[in-house]
Amino acid sequence: MNVQLTRSLNPSYYTDPAGFDREMRGLLSRTWQFAGHISQVSNVGDYFTFEIAGQNLFCIRGRDEVVRTFYNVCQHRAHELVSGTGSARVVVCPYHAWTYELTGKLRAGPNINSVEGLDRNDICLTEVRTEDFHGFLFVNLDDDAAPMDEWYPGVREELAEFVPHVDELAPLEWVEIKEHCNWKVSVENYSECYHCPMNHATFAQGVIKPETYDIQHDANGGYVLRHTTECQSLEKMSYPIDLSSNPRAGDYRSWFLWPMFSFQCYPGNILNTYHWRAHDVDHCTVWRGWYTPGGVENDIIRKLAVQDRQTTVAEDITLVESVHRGLKSRGYKPGPLVLDPACGVNSEHSIKILQEWMREAVEA
Repeated sequence: MNVQLTRSLNPSYYTDPAGFDREMRGLLSRTWQFAGHISQVSNVGDYFTFEIAGQNLFCIRGRDEVVRTFYNVCQHRAHELVSGTGSARVVVCPYHAWTYELTGKLRAGPNINSVEGLDRNDICLTEVRTEDFHGFLFVNLDDDAAPMDEWYPGVREELAEFVPHVDELAPLEWVEIKEHCNWKVSVENYSECYHCPMNHATFAQGVIKPETYDIQHDANGGYVLRHTTECQSLEKMSYPIDLSSNPRAGDYRSWFLWPMFSFQCYPGNILNTYHWRAHDVDHCTVWRGWYTPGGVENDIIRKLAVQDRQTTVAEDITLVESVHRGLKSRGYKPGPLVLDPACGVNSEHSIKILQEWMREAVEA
């Protein structure tokens, strides 16, 4: 009896520049991408800039308290409007001083009243779909995209269960990590723990119990992978936790939101995140975030963040960059995925799902 093996994707999915260009125009322009945190726009007029799928954007809080996202381009002669972070009463283009309300509507411009037929009400900055997900701001360049709760069913409610204070959180720190690999290599590495016992000793021995680790796709559909496991025994934990503080205090849960974001709840109800940005076929950046109520200093979480950077994060950089080099080797032929019907830590069933989404995106 011949059994058909499920093999990993062809290396061209990760190494072909033309394929990356298609992703930028397609997948990454039609999916929900993390923009920033609501605490970055606390006051009217606060704004921050960011880039999605090669497009320069900015979020800004209006006088009506609504946070909107716009393409960062003047509707006059295409100059960029703002840079970095800041606060503004109105948005003024530095090229010709065309001025926009915080809603994006054109307010004024030097001598525009002399232009016959020009109606300021017809000119507005181009707005981008924006959603507030427990204070985390996501955008989608596709005006017709389904809302996040359809993309990631149940996650909003589950996150509030595991992190009851999630709406009070603000960033304690964001660390920017450059990786010399295709973004999908990095995302795949995140989306399995088959490599954890051998490569992440601190995480596997001082945070979680690998033998309880599993990753599952939502049976109800959607594009989310849920990582679940129990915390390590208290005497082995690399940081202190109080199991009596919350019914979920001893659990680890991660929600990977395809294609480039993950919420992680570490034991002790500690929220941290990963978000990815793709730069070209060979380079991406990962931001590792840690959060506390109001962004207030917390010695335990600060030390945990340092531990994470010096162990798991540093170890993963070495792994993903080696894989990316290997994908360009003439000697590599896509190997079979390890698919254990019982799932668990030593199975790559989550990679099978992830690679199906990758194929789907390319075909679309």
